[in-house]
This record gives sequence, C-alpha cells and structure tokens, in this order.
Amino acid sequence: MENNMPVLLRFTSPGFTAEKYDETVRLLEEAGQGAPAGRAYHVCWGPKDNLRVSDIWESKEAFEKFSQTLGPILDKLDITGEPEFIEIYNIIEGAKAAAIAT
Repeated sequence: MENNMPVLLRFTSPGFTAEKYDETVRLLEEAGQGAPAGRAYHVCWGPKDNLRVSDIWESKEAFEKFSQTLGPILDKLDITGEPEFIEIYNIIEGAKAAAIAT
C-alpha cells in the first residue's frame, strides 16, 4: 500500500462502549484534534456496548500524524486494538440530503 493513497481505516476494540467513545471524542476535541487534517469521514457504529469506527483518510501518513495524539488517549482509557488499513480504489459521493420543510 502506498503511503500517499486514500485509505479506509477500520478499528475494533473489545468492549468499546459509547461512554469510552464519547470520552475519546471529548479528549480529542480538548487537544484540538476533533476534526484532524486529512480525515475526510468518520463513522462510529454498532451496539453501544461494542462500537466500531470507520474513517476515510487522505493517506495512511495523515492518520499516523493524528495517532500521535490519539494513541495516548486510547492508552489512558484502556482502549486496545490495532487499526486495519484498506487501500481505497474509488469513492462515489452521494447527493447531500436536504431537510424537508414541514
């Protein structure tokens, strides 16, 4: 995988609860990394007692820079696991949903 190619990151950690996720987000925002450079999309999904995360990054290198802040936060919250990186071949972005006036 080339380091400058867009990548899909998937992350799972046993017992990654909504509480741990929310605290991770709070600490990242506090550190000025709530919306890090290079991350195009972030999705947290799954049951609230075993959440998963998927991101799209402009490159693995961009994530690695962000991980300098993320890593210590995950350690502090006892969140374990290694991200899986998958090279992206293509992205087709759908139309933005419009609010329906009622």
